[in-house]
Amino acid sequence: MKKKRVLTGDRPTGLLHLGHFIGSLHNRVKSQSTHESFFVIADLHTLTTRHTKDHVRKLKEVIHNVVLDYLAAGIDPDLSIIFVQSSVPGISELNTLLGMLVSAPRLERIPSLKEMAKAEGLDTMPFGLLGYPVLMAADILLPRADLVPVGADNQGNVELARELARRFNHLYGEVFPIPEIEMEATLIGTDGQTKMSKSLNNAIFLSDSAAVVEEKVMGMYTDPNRVKADIPGKVEGNPVFIYHDQFNGDLEEVLDLKDRYRQGKVGDVEVKRKLVRVVNDFLEPIRQRREDYARQPDITMDILSAGARRMQDESQETLTLVREAMGFQNYQVSMIQEEPIQQQIKAIGGLAFL
Repeated sequence: MKKKRVLTGDRPTGLLHLGHFIGSLHNRVKSQSTHESFFVIADLHTLTTRHTKDHVRKLKEVIHNVVLDYLAAGIDPDLSIIFVQSSVPGISELNTLLGMLVSAPRLERIPSLKEMAKAEGLDTMPFGLLGYPVLMAADILLPRADLVPVGADNQGNVELARELARRFNHLYGEVFPIPEIEMEATLIGTDGQTKMSKSLNNAIFLSDSAAVVEEKVMGMYTDPNRVKADIPGKVEGNPVFIYHDQFNGDLEEVLDLKDRYRQGKVGDVEVKRKLVRVVNDFLEPIRQRREDYARQPDITMDILSAGARRMQDESQETLTLVREAMGFQNYQVSMIQEEPIQQQIKAIGGLAFL
């Protein structure tokens, strides 16, 4: 039985953190053996809000670190296709074709676009940002993905991809599967206010040292009404205990801490110090694997080059189906066939402008 295909990925805007691991990375590791897995590093998507030359110049290093984080988390490039979005021109071609099937008012109704513009301090909506969901649909539909794990902020974008797949199939014939949506979990940030995010400075990164983890955990938000250790505290919604529930495998210790916290018999310092140990124990093998991979200078480039080649094959197959369904003449084939003739003309000195 043919495996279902899953596509997900990340915008390369910085290092990956515990929120990425809980929300997506650990599921990606598990899905490698059960699905055909495609992981896109969506560099073109960063241009929708960060298009300055300085931002673009930094992308190479950021992408390198994202791949290291993938490997450290357990993603196996022999089982999964890891590729950079801009290395697959077919994504842009499919983006153009899909853009003809959706109206601007439909895109304007996607709430996450306005939120992205606001977060970046943009007064007006750039054309590229308005088309962000169409480009994301091209990411999803080019490998003809069956499943798309996604966070709540991107659910509307995947819904549009489903609409575009249906519309294309209705107009031209069955080419694309309708991708299912799998909602990802979220992890609250160390500030206790919103989900973990690198831009909000409330993240613990997978590559953080033990000392940095200690500093961040000891500074975590807890129960604001608990000013002294002997005052009964609230466990529910308390980020420190959310992290204990998520990462601490010693259930007896967690239950004991919660019980004493509710009674005012344990201070925040003890609870946090035990959490420091727990988080560092969790991260240590990830940090070690990351260091091991980082000693291999060409590993990320080799992985991304292999991923690009594999995606080029997928791209050619999908776009051939798309062009045939739409009735486009495949002029690329004709150009490839004529190339030797052009070379012969050049060799005899004719048509110098070719």
